Amino acid sequence: MREHSLRPIGTAVWAACASKLYICVFFFCVASLTSLRAQTLPLSHGERVDYDLYFKWGLIMPKAGLATLSVKESRYEGVPSWNYNLLFRTSGMMEKVFKMRDTMDCFYSKEPRLLFSSKRANEGDYYLVDNLRFDYQGRDRATIHSRRYTPEETKIDTILVGKGHVFDMLGATMYLRSLDWSAINGGREFPFVIAIGRDLIHARFRYTGQQIVEHKEAKFRTRHFYIDIYDEAFTQAKEAAEVWIGDDENHIPVKIRAKLKIGAAEVYYADSYNLRAPLSCRIVVQKK
Repeated sequence: MREHSLRPIGTAVWAACASKLYICVFFFCVASLTSLRAQTLPLSHGERVDYDLYFKWGLIMPKAGLATLSVKESRYEGVPSWNYNLLFRTSGMMEKVFKMRDTMDCFYSKEPRLLFSSKRANEGDYYLVDNLRFDYQGRDRATIHSRRYTPEETKIDTILVGKGHVFDMLGATMYLRSLDWSAINGGREFPFVIAIGRDLIHARFRYTGQQIVEHKEAKFRTRHFYIDIYDEAFTQAKEAAEVWIGDDENHIPVKIRAKLKIGAAEVYYADSYNLRAPLSCRIVVQKK
């Protein structure tokens, strides 16, 4: 089995939210494209966005976990940077079946470029750390020191060399958030590579256009992207996941959906704090 193969149900939910989505998912960072110049990252010190995670199987859709994305200004090895953090924990039924407490941290220079990322998986009796350190040669070549270890042993310690837009599992969200909406149209594709363990996994975002997302009593104007993943670990490479980005100045993920072998994992916006701009993508319905 490959080093990044995913464990049963609990890990499948995590993969959908952080791995599939932001290998997708909740994903990756060189913030400029060959033919499209990206905007400055739309971030604010102290930004926080909370999400609810669900496991969907037919008409059944129990809540499976909670996730929080947060941003703060920081420094990495003396370099002014953004610190992008994802916290995930199971809840409800999933908490009883497969308890998880996972954390991902990314540091981006103000250019921005991904400098370092760390994923710490805490699943009860199982603790694993994945660290990735990025160095760059020119605009389209990255050298990544990948180290995976447990408290008992080092499992991976290797160097990866990638071309093009190379990210970690979380950084792809930054890639999406940096895109200039006025410069893209339906059908546009954005290829990228994700570094995981010993592997470089090829993927792409495909933009389809504007969509309205509804969840409970909330409605949002969004930009919709499919995520295609070209790797044998995923049974369905095309449209392995989808992400809906809020159509306003903040560009925050509003909904994420990842297909699983049984059912799907879905992630929905719950609340936010200290955004750079008002959340104008939310549609306010006037009560009669």
